[in-house]
Amino acid sequence: MSEIKVNSIKGVGASAAAITVNNSDGTCTANITNNLSNRNLVINGNMVCSQRGSSFANITDAYCLDRYRFRNNNGVSGTFTVSQSTDTPDEFGNSLKVAVGTQDTVLDSGVSCHISTRFEGQNLQSLAKGTSSAKKSVLSFYVKTNKTGTYAVMLYDVDNNRQFSTTYTVSNANWNRYTIDVPADTTGAFGNDNGRSLDIYWYLGAGTSFTSGTLASSWQTYVAANEAVGQVNFAESASNEFYITGVQYEVNESGVATDFEHRSFGQELALCQRYYETSYPYGVAVGGNDSYTGYIAQSGSTNQHGTMIVSVLWNEKRILPTVTAYNPVNGNTGSWYAHRNGSTTHASVTIDQISTRRGRLYFGVGANWAVSNAEGHFVANAEL
Repeated sequence: MSEIKVNSIKGVGASAAAITVNNSDGTCTANITNNLSNRNLVINGNMVCSQRGSSFANITDAYCLDRYRFRNNNGVSGTFTVSQSTDTPDEFGNSLKVAVGTQDTVLDSGVSCHISTRFEGQNLQSLAKGTSSAKKSVLSFYVKTNKTGTYAVMLYDVDNNRQFSTTYTVSNANWNRYTIDVPADTTGAFGNDNGRSLDIYWYLGAGTSFTSGTLASSWQTYVAANEAVGQVNFAESASNEFYITGVQYEVNESGVATDFEHRSFGQELALCQRYYETSYPYGVAVGGNDSYTGYIAQSGSTNQHGTMIVSVLWNEKRILPTVTAYNPVNGNTGSWYAHRNGSTTHASVTIDQISTRRGRLYFGVGANWAVSNAEGHFVANAEL
């Protein structure tokens, strides 16, 4: 039997060992950069979850697909529709699509439009940002667009008002994967809490207020003019479309993006529901007026109750959520549909005793009412 004894195994030209062997007990430490779970710091990077609906017309500043916000900052005069698309690269089922409705051929100086996602500080501690051990990281994503040219990406450190910005070049109308090597930052730690600490922006257009400076190719104090230098105007034609999926942000000293980490739909949905949850059936837009499948309550006996109380549970939220009641008949907020003594009423709902896990909804239907029930929906919002 042959035996090889080594202290380490290192690639040709590599500065660090891929495998280091302990000379005493034979155990080893491996520098593995793929096939490990929990690498991706991004939630819903494959765009599979969209609790609010599947299409969002004339969107200006709102969350659309879960964990992704589209913003038309200060009023690009063009209009946009964001939707969940099935146009994807291989191994993905969904993408986020932005389509121009009406064009804006010349952007005013103070406007911009972009897609963004946000992170809690306690989920970013592996970056060791703001310490002498700060780690490099890699952002990767797939983009397809018929508007070729230079596109800007910015990482914004909310806690310390710092930024890193760079560009990628789209040279064809095919799906391509783009990789952004993000340097380590020894200045400014992320808060170890549930607050908003980091934003990532993918720009689609920007005026001179955001393009007249120099790209922040290393971490620096935030300067607006350095956000999106070189950015094309995606809004210039009503035929333009932009698709993105496979978003991954990972700690990675090598600067080489690993394969996209696929999680199950159930895992992604649970992660998304920390920030936003609705009682509507999945795929039904919030405020839909044709969905009677909601929370249903029934009184305990006849001629005793003038108030109906419903205790509602949701997945653990990031903070105490903002809770809104929705009427399943007309889609209005603030009321539920109640059946009382053979008649119906749209009863105004009061919401209180809210925690990160539950809340109470109640409404008065009058004294001396017979056995009755109520139907309605809720939204619990704890977005960053």
